[in-house]
Amino acid sequence: MVNFVNGLVAVSCNLDMDSAHKSHRVGKNNVDALVEVSQVMPVLVPAMEQCDIDLVLQRVDGVLLTGGRANVEPHHYEGDPNIDCGPHDAGRDAIAFGLARGAVERGIPLFGICRGIQEINVAFGGSLFPWLHEVPGREDHRREKHLPMVDGLRPRHRITLTPGGQLQKLAGGADSVIVNSLHGQAIDRVGNGLVVEALADDGTVESIRVENARSFALGVQWHAEWRTQEHPLYTALFEAFGDAVRAHAQRRMTVSAA
Repeated sequence: MVNFVNGLVAVSCNLDMDSAHKSHRVGKNNVDALVEVSQVMPVLVPAMEQCDIDLVLQRVDGVLLTGGRANVEPHHYEGDPNIDCGPHDAGRDAIAFGLARGAVERGIPLFGICRGIQEINVAFGGSLFPWLHEVPGREDHRREKHLPMVDGLRPRHRITLTPGGQLQKLAGGADSVIVNSLHGQAIDRVGNGLVVEALADDGTVESIRVENARSFALGVQWHAEWRTQEHPLYTALFEAFGDAVRAHAQRRMTVSAA
């Protein structure tokens, strides 16, 4: 059974404004992967602009920055504010950057998925391509909308893993793997103190790591929460994150008991 001892993970929500019943949402796949593979307890953080990030980080042992339909607003990375890069979520932006920087500063495990990797990059001074498919030489990494979602999330393109990197170790030493692809934005300039862990064949950054982080601090551009247990690398990522979360929980409980 997953309980408090296993560690609490702050999970970033997205604000859903499209329905009559507006809501803060997290995909069930994220929760399932955390509970079933990482074996930790998720705690949802609403996408609200007024959020006490320090209070959240005092009480959790990990941070998961999830994917989302909205894109990071350009002004956060000195981009052109006049570019129409799709829907925005100011509340999500407000919590994500603080959670990313604060987690690394406190030695709390950090895992970013899709939008999450972009948020980590921007939080550390990097920039994004507002629309990757418009960049010469880059492929269209967006979901193939003529396909049902289940087919659109299938493994789709190859990524090459950085030799000797953390991701390659999690992949059992493989040089490359096949992952899914559902994103319009992507990393342009890599943020300060971040290292590239994987690239797509077209040169798109597919994974980054916070180089001097005291704990797990990794982002991936694909959706590793989708059918996690059917893909060895996805499984390894959530297992490694869970191990880091439990280690942090044990340290936190030891300090509290002292």
